[in-house]
Amino acid sequence: MQQSAVPELAHTHTRPIHWVATATAVAGVVALSSVLQPNPATAAQAAGPQAQKAPASATAPNAARVDFPIDCGPVKALVVKKATGDLDGDGRPETVAVVHCDAPMGTPPDGVYVLTQAADTKTPRVVATLIDPKDRTTVKTVSVSDATVLADTLGYSSDSVPSCCPDVKASVKWQWKNGAFVRSTPAGAQSV
Repeated sequence: MQQSAVPELAHTHTRPIHWVATATAVAGVVALSSVLQPNPATAAQAAGPQAQKAPASATAPNAARVDFPIDCGPVKALVVKKATGDLDGDGRPETVAVVHCDAPMGTPPDGVYVLTQAADTKTPRVVATLIDPKDRTTVKTVSVSDATVLADTLGYSSDSVPSCCPDVKASVKWQWKNGAFVRSTPAGAQSV
């Protein structure tokens, strides 16, 4: 082993005083950081006509407080998925609810409903049916993005396809245009 030409430096060996100095410095940084806190984060919405219409207390309609137009007989209707967003540009959020009957067996078909709530009422109401349960459709996912409802669905190519085995998979979307929800299915609806 070759010896270094530079003599050993005193500070290369740790001594208890070094650990005390380091601990004191770290404690000072922690104490100082607890005094000097950044301002709380705020979310600012871009100014525009829609941003000015929305009251600060606008909340999405609660799907648990709605009587859905679905006939479930002796069992109750269940909200199994939901998404929220401003769909009609009025500055107030709507709720999109995926609902089916609480059937004891099998996979009951879903209904997809849009809910709204006026600022002066406590009860939300259904304003649109996007998918009727009579269509025998199962909704795998639902979301709201850029005032558009998006859903991935499973369905049937004909009435002769058994209920156990949906054979058509599709991605669909709805947008509010001219006072109604317009449905479009992007190319690529495929057999399962």
